[in-house]
Amino acid sequence: MTLGPLMIDLEGTELQSIERELLQHPLVGSVILFARNYADPAQLAQLVADIHAVRSPALIVGVDHEGGRVQRFREGFSRLPPLRRIGHEYDASPRDGLALAREIGWLMAAELRAYGVDLSFAPCVDLDYGVSEVIGDRALHARAGVVGELAVAYMHGMRSAGMVATAKHFPGHGAVVADSHHALPVDRRSLADLEADIAPYRVLIDNGLAGVMVAHVLYPEIDEVPASASRRWIRGYLRNELRFQGVVFADDLSMAGAAAVGGIVERAERALAAGCDVLPVCNHRESVIAVLDGFRPAPDAAAALRRVRLRGRGQFSVEGLRASAEWQSAQLALARCATPPDLRLA
Repeated sequence: MTLGPLMIDLEGTELQSIERELLQHPLVGSVILFARNYADPAQLAQLVADIHAVRSPALIVGVDHEGGRVQRFREGFSRLPPLRRIGHEYDASPRDGLALAREIGWLMAAELRAYGVDLSFAPCVDLDYGVSEVIGDRALHARAGVVGELAVAYMHGMRSAGMVATAKHFPGHGAVVADSHHALPVDRRSLADLEADIAPYRVLIDNGLAGVMVAHVLYPEIDEVPASASRRWIRGYLRNELRFQGVVFADDLSMAGAAAVGGIVERAERALAAGCDVLPVCNHRESVIAVLDGFRPAPDAAAALRRVRLRGRGQFSVEGLRASAEWQSAQLALARCATPPDLRLA
């Protein structure tokens, strides 16, 4: 059985019998975990092992674990700073900022891999325009060049820990006020004016980026549907112009920003037709069942192969990880993050 395009969530800290049945459906290929699915490290390890054991090849297990406000597992894990803290370090010393980005990327991925989690949806490469509360301190920096440099270092840290990176939210969520969880943000800039937002993706793709998550943001100068359902953005620009060969994720199709496309089945159909490989449907079990019942995508061997490549590689033991020189170094870096960098005016 191949890994299907649907990514679904779970209700609690252990698999329910109905969830085992859902995970065996051929349209399902991955699972996303939330804070409600976490009690402690041992429970997490068991839950991930149970998900992986449901079928072969094993389902991909992912989580949003950027740090700061967006860190699903806390007790028993290192408390990661928001990505903006890395940008502040870069402003004080570019060399130190790049080193911190790599260490934090490695630490985040290594700790998740120690419990079997395959994937974290990071880094966020939206630019910090100072207007989006949902992005806010999740942004590495306001300048595209700095975001690109830091995101590449962060991605290399993740890669060395056995995890691929997923950059988000393409083509850019930082310049809109509305939160796509609750409304459809509209960005009225032209394609030329979006070049700075897209620039980090160019450098990441040149360095082997494996995943891109597409935003539920409408860019009416480019297309009449949100980017997550837009063939122009995904097949046209991301695939053809930027030559991206990795996995394209839609943002959660249950979000209000996706509702402009239609009902949940139509959202899945439109996102897949636009070029998305993975379709998350989260926090609404009725929508998951509706998609499983009503969505009939044609087989796509290339997309299935891309999804398999999301699997984490290698795995640290928890004891071995914490005894490693890399983990000890990363803890020192975290301690430094607790103190603002020394920024002196020239």
